[in-house]
Amino acid sequence: MPVYNSERFLEESIDSVLNQTYPNWELLIVDDCSTDNSPDILSRYAMQDKRIRCFKTASPSGSPCLPRNLAIEAAKGRYIAFLDSDDCWLPDKLERQLSLFTKVNTGIVFSNYEKISEASKRNNRVVEAPITVDYKYLLRGNVIGCLTAVYDTTKVGKMYFIQHTHEDYILWLSILKKGFLAINTGTVEALYRVRRHSVSSNKWKVLSWQWDIYRNIEKVGLFKAMFYFIHYAYKAYIKAKI
Repeated sequence: MPVYNSERFLEESIDSVLNQTYPNWELLIVDDCSTDNSPDILSRYAMQDKRIRCFKTASPSGSPCLPRNLAIEAAKGRYIAFLDSDDCWLPDKLERQLSLFTKVNTGIVFSNYEKISEASKRNNRVVEAPITVDYKYLLRGNVIGCLTAVYDTTKVGKMYFIQHTHEDYILWLSILKKGFLAINTGTVEALYRVRRHSVSSNKWKVLSWQWDIYRNIEKVGLFKAMFYFIHYAYKAYIKAKI
């Protein structure tokens, strides 16, 4: 969990991990030099539960990539999951997802999620995804919500984020490109908080980032990139309407 000035939502996010029906977890929280009350909240939770371990970056990175990577490096468990400090997991998330890693080619397990308001209001705004996703399908657009994803380090190794605005999408592509599949629970297991001033709210920038991934990171040919980009833009439009 990367944290930067998250005092407004932080307790709700941490509590959603504490409330998991699956008890054998560790929560690694990396504070990116917050200037609000977030460090005090983290200190209090770490004292209350030994499964919570807190770290701090040397200086503000301005991105979730470095904090997430520091946490991945420090992680002791087999499975790596992600939760931003303004989102929440539902209680059965980890228990339901870990049971789906039985097949040898399952590298990622994810779920559907529900959009909530800044005030935590739910209104059945559910973002659904296919049950099975491979590399080629994922090129059509990111259907794996970062707050829902879990990957298996025993199968794929410890995988890290690269510095990019669509860092989670690139990570899923890098795992599935090895031949692994991503499996959806088919259920809603997380709550995504929609905020007015989020980075992804600038749609034109998001489109340019997606094109950069196709051409400069995944090295997709021009015409194939255009094909995938059209699919991506359509799906992004549908998702935005939810």
